[in-house]
Amino acid sequence: MLLDDSLRQSIRQNLLSHPVHAAPVGRGHRAAVAVAVTEEGHGAQLPGIRECTAWSHEAALILTRRSLTLSNHPGQWALPGGRIDEGETAEQAALRELHEEVGLVLAMDTILGRLDDFVTHSGFAITPVVVWAGEARRLVANDAEVASIHRIPVAEFMRADAPMLEPIAGSDAPVLRMPVGGNWIAAPTAAVLYQFREWCIAGRPTRVAHFEQPLFARR
Repeated sequence: MLLDDSLRQSIRQNLLSHPVHAAPVGRGHRAAVAVAVTEEGHGAQLPGIRECTAWSHEAALILTRRSLTLSNHPGQWALPGGRIDEGETAEQAALRELHEEVGLVLAMDTILGRLDDFVTHSGFAITPVVVWAGEARRLVANDAEVASIHRIPVAEFMRADAPMLEPIAGSDAPVLRMPVGGNWIAAPTAAVLYQFREWCIAGRPTRVAHFEQPLFARR
């Protein structure tokens, strides 16, 4: 899947084709994450995923592993993001967090649209903002927040064994995980990735707010 203008226009059109679902006001602390579409290049750094030896034009998403020193969700997979400051929009917060966490500076015209809000058990209402990051070859991790940066090929999220759904006690909805290489990513990040796959790439508007998170992701 090439990172080219036809992919950019397709994602934008798919996002415009159906309204997103926003969390009600007062449902948790407001936060935003950036679903940043970039080129694959170096940096998947995961067992089970072929590591590129040269920059390619295959599409990828920027993900991080959170620093082990953080009080919230240390070591977990994440999309760049954080709380929305007073006076900010979700789009402004997503771009700010991209800059603060991975050193990527993007303009407002790189924003392609939003996905559905996802309310977490840990008390956040997350707004995913889809951003066209282009080549983004110079990424620098903020050591205070980010343990590592990974460029995961979009093709990896299109695997036939995704999503992985498992029942959990006390809920009618299953836990959602997305396999990546020989590992997996849990909701809420996995829910955003799955909706990106279905809505932005496959053109199938799919709701994910009902999916559960594993117990370790609720703290």
